Amino acid sequence: MPAPMRRNNRPMEPVEEKQFDERVVHIDRVARVVKGGRRFRFRALVVVGDHKNRVGIGSAKGADVTAAVTKAVEIAKKNMITISLYKGTLPHEVEAKVGGAKIFIKPASEGTGLIAGGVVRTILEVAGVNNVLSKSLGSANKTNTAYATIEALRSVVPAKLWITHYGEAESKPVKTPKSESEAKPVAKTKTIPKEKVVKK
Repeated sequence: MPAPMRRNNRPMEPVEEKQFDERVVHIDRVARVVKGGRRFRFRALVVVGDHKNRVGIGSAKGADVTAAVTKAVEIAKKNMITISLYKGTLPHEVEAKVGGAKIFIKPASEGTGLIAGGVVRTILEVAGVNNVLSKSLGSANKTNTAYATIEALRSVVPAKLWITHYGEAESKPVKTPKSESEAKPVAKTKTIPKEKVVKK
């Protein structure tokens, strides 16, 4: 199929498909007090994922919003983690705490959907999680909540590493004494003479 042409008969450059889903979660304006006054900058919190069990978050500052977002995206791509899912949900319950934010994530059955809100929902969406229940406790700080969610997902243990059954217990060999000296002494019973027995 020939490449699409512009009006001046020049071929258009192919548009590169983004490998990751980049979402800006929060943008904040921060100030630094100097001798001449205040210097304002922007801080961006970005979530990056491929909808195939990989997700990462990044936070960075810049002179403008575009610079802050670009830096945050690069940081998020360098710190991506892989989540072990089981039938579209987590294999077990996880929880984590960062600062004052505490996150609790619980697996759910097929068709439940994402029962989560705010930053937690965004992270789970870009990671490719379809069914899950979550609860955010404590602080509502978005940065701490995002990092707590990542720590909770990092602690997921794959189902194949679970111990579902135990093998037969190995019987330990019993050491038999070779001589009478090695044998454990038997406690002797103390006999009471008949004279000391008081008759009622």
